[in-house]
Amino acid sequence: MPEIFGDLFTVGGFFTLLMLLMLQAVLGFDNLLYIAIESKRVGEKAAIVRRWGIGLAMLFRIVLLIIIVSLFGALAEPLFTVAIPRVLDGEFTLQSIVTLAGGGFIIYTAVKEITHLLTVDDLGHHGGGEKKSVMQAITMIVAMNLVFSFDSILSAMAIANVKETVDGVTETRYQVTIMTVAIVSSGVVMMLMADYVAEFLKRNRMYEVLGLFILFLVGVLLVTEGAHLAHMHIFTFPIDAMSKSSFYLVVGVLVITDIISTKFQKRLWAQREAELRKAKAYDAAEARSKQAE
Repeated sequence: MPEIFGDLFTVGGFFTLLMLLMLQAVLGFDNLLYIAIESKRVGEKAAIVRRWGIGLAMLFRIVLLIIIVSLFGALAEPLFTVAIPRVLDGEFTLQSIVTLAGGGFIIYTAVKEITHLLTVDDLGHHGGGEKKSVMQAITMIVAMNLVFSFDSILSAMAIANVKETVDGVTETRYQVTIMTVAIVSSGVVMMLMADYVAEFLKRNRMYEVLGLFILFLVGVLLVTEGAHLAHMHIFTFPIDAMSKSSFYLVVGVLVITDIISTKFQKRLWAQREAELRKAKAYDAAEARSKQAE
């Protein structure tokens, strides 16, 4: 059996695969949220868009994995530099440019959707803002999936590698087969979960704004990470990447706050409805007493 496939059938390879699956599960949440929000713009064909988008994205992610492994050194080479004294400077690589552009687009998408929610006249018929064709939605899902892929693939490469010594020279061999299996597995899980996430947001409209704010935070995370990769300084201040722990802490606080706020609002609505029923009963009693007189 070729060595590249033999990695799958070792104890070390098995545990590496488990770690990669957990990594994909953690990093795939924001991607799944974007897919659910983007796909609803096509109306009744949203489920088809989600399946095709995830399926094509999975294939392109495998291709991207092979490219990154093959050209790993070239990705770290700066393509160009920007040096405006005391205003802006940085060395931009392909990875930093893609991460910055993807994060900026996600921030734009989240802000546009939130603005649309605040200005739309009929929330009951709100369909996610500007309508898109099936091909446009699939293209956006695939493109943004590749943006998310940079982070997950580089993280996977840090886990799925082995050191080999040949003729006294130690080299790093990346376990592409194990990473490919993890990508395919996560893609299948996303296909199974995408419809449930979209349906949950459809039935629980109060969580739609929460999802958009989480998407906004994902954009901020990517922008700061891209700026950090480019060693960017704005007004001589360095831009540090937002840590994953900080991101999940903020998301956790947002979720808890939204749950408590929603429950409190329901209590207020129930109290208001009880007051209205009491007022109507009082008015009806007053009307009956006047008729009796």
